[in-house]
Amino acid sequence: MAKLETSVYGDFDEILKRIEDGILNGSISASLEDSSDFYSDGARCSVRVFERYSWSGGNRVSLAVTLFQGDDDIHVSAIASGGSQAVFWKMNTFGEEAFLDKLRELL
Repeated sequence: MAKLETSVYGDFDEILKRIEDGILNGSISASLEDSSDFYSDGARCSVRVFERYSWSGGNRVSLAVTLFQGDDDIHVSAIASGGSQAVFWKMNTFGEEAFLDKLRELL
């Protein structure tokens, strides 16, 4: 599992669209598996779960991205998972890190 947490500034909708488009257009095997959006008392939260095939790992990896805006800044939390082939410990997490690297480029 690999994780990225940061804060960004800008228009929530534009940042969300940049992430969605960038992830989906960044890999031929990328897909948006599901999404969820919440609004409450001026706060906003969007969750996106992506998957793609990892050539280096020979398996699929997922990336869950959460954007939360309560005030001016937008908190981004992203967790990649599924890139290991081992049974009892994590090996070969290159696919997870590569998925997060793509998100870093987009932010």
